[in-house]
Amino acid sequence: MAARTLEGRIAERTAAMDAAGLRRILRPPSGIDLSSNDYLGLARDARVVERFAAAVRTEGCGATGSRLLRGHRSAFADLERRFARFKGAEAAIFFGSGYAANIGVLATFAEAGDLILSDELNHASLIDGMRLSKARRVVFPHCDVDALARLLDAESGQSRQGQTFVVTESLFSMDGDRAPLDAYAALCRATGAALVVDEAHAVGVCGARGSGFVEEVGVVEDVFLSIDTAGKALGAAGAFVSGPAWAIEHLVQKARTYVFSTAPPPALAAALDESLAIVDGEPERRIRVAERAAQLRRLLAEAGLTTDSGTHVIPVVLGDAGRSTSVASAMAAAGFDVRAIRPPTVPEGTSRLRISVNALLDAATIDRFAAALIAEVGRSSTAAGKVRARR
Repeated sequence: MAARTLEGRIAERTAAMDAAGLRRILRPPSGIDLSSNDYLGLARDARVVERFAAAVRTEGCGATGSRLLRGHRSAFADLERRFARFKGAEAAIFFGSGYAANIGVLATFAEAGDLILSDELNHASLIDGMRLSKARRVVFPHCDVDALARLLDAESGQSRQGQTFVVTESLFSMDGDRAPLDAYAALCRATGAALVVDEAHAVGVCGARGSGFVEEVGVVEDVFLSIDTAGKALGAAGAFVSGPAWAIEHLVQKARTYVFSTAPPPALAAALDESLAIVDGEPERRIRVAERAAQLRRLLAEAGLTTDSGTHVIPVVLGDAGRSTSVASAMAAAGFDVRAIRPPTVPEGTSRLRISVNALLDAATIDRFAAALIAEVGRSSTAAGKVRARR
């Protein structure tokens, strides 16, 4: 009886998702990639693939245990030292995923009596990490420096004894905009708050060296911890946390998502070592991403579909979930893989196509994609208008 009741409850919720156009479907890649996070095109780069394959033949497929049990390898330690140098930090630690890294950082450092000030559009993994901590959480409006300043001022006026953390993404994954990190850094310096920055969509792409938006803005020394996923621009999997040596050692000892997780496959260390070498040696890849993204933003902005400012993540907000999925399906039929993003990933009424530009796209492909998308959005607008008229 209990099983039937549970099944019925889930069936009702699934039906509600279907009615709202919010049910998600697993679909493998097909067509030209304008949706993945492989910004530099490293996931299939022959050099990265060969390093990974050679390491699998040497190390095997799995680590066989947690890093503190039998899963540690010298290759992990070497990679962590390299990544720390890359980020301009004292030390780094490698987690199995960005989700595990964000939860590990926030649940470990934020304690009872502490305060976390969080941007309202932070990623779900950051939100879940805050929830698992014992700290109080206050959400401030997206990228609002004045609101953050008021919160920090109010908290300092209460003679609080705990630590305050300011948590933000550097480049936001759904809107493609960037946090005002220079202003945040100044506020944190003035108040003693610890600035935690998720660089998932910036590492490899932003900055003169490609180490992220923290580097580009020049606030490396002001950031307490930087969290950088390796499954996006770096083309593999896992995530790094970099910062002061004492903080990284504390994560080794106390982060539950590190201590109690089987270590990532050792071959990942070899693949990521090669990825970092390419990021260091081929700056033209991130230059090409910036150029192609600027081209696409300009074309879409001229059609009124987005703004002509931003990054390699370009939102085309269509509002209605059904319309977004319909346009995405039409673009797939035209040979372009771009996906619809709907609530709860984005707020109600802001369903969109999330377009991401990568270094493997050429200018002609960008032109063709823009023309096809502009035409399809126009057709979907006409169709939506006819539906409203019939009602």
